[in-house]
Amino acid sequence: MNNNILHLFNDEVIIKKIIDKLPKLFQIAELESSRAGKIGMEVGSVREKIIVSLLIYKFGEANVETEIPISKSEVDVKVFGNPISIKTITGKSLTGIKLIWTVDSKKALEFSKKYKPSCDMILIHINWNQAGGFYFIPKEVQEKVLNSIGKEKYITLPKPGTNPRGVEMNSWGVSKLISNKDTFHLLIDWKKDKIDFKPFKRWVELWNQD
Repeated sequence: MNNNILHLFNDEVIIKKIIDKLPKLFQIAELESSRAGKIGMEVGSVREKIIVSLLIYKFGEANVETEIPISKSEVDVKVFGNPISIKTITGKSLTGIKLIWTVDSKKALEFSKKYKPSCDMILIHINWNQAGGFYFIPKEVQEKVLNSIGKEKYITLPKPGTNPRGVEMNSWGVSKLISNKDTFHLLIDWKKDKIDFKPFKRWVELWNQD
């Protein structure tokens, strides 16, 4: 387990920053990724950058590796050399966490048969106007839950005849992960602020520079 990450959960200054700032930063991410009121898929990448930036802020740029090879599909960042996957999920139901993005049903099935957790996970449950959470789920917890409930209850495959977008983690598996006694968490109150967001302002300012 990446013990350094646990400082996010025992440093009072960092705890307050996460609780106070994360909803606003994720709200900005949604505004930045929206067009005509619809949030685009790119919001996931923006959220990931926000969490990576938190890790850099806390642990220093020298200790956070962001240039991860694309072949490491589950790893998003390394902190002190330890790989971490960053996942976000929105809404009351704990569904929609992708383990792999693929439109190939055969590849999805092969992935599910071979799958086993490969790294620790930071999971953010976004639940606007209600309570959600910021979780650190060690690899050992993921392995324990997977072994206890089985892959059938841990992994959801795309339904035949649909337009599959990937293999997801089952909501039952997610609930078991976040409620495990060895999972670390912070309660987040997902309140939205009134934000005067102008998506083109910074680009216009850059064009105005000499």
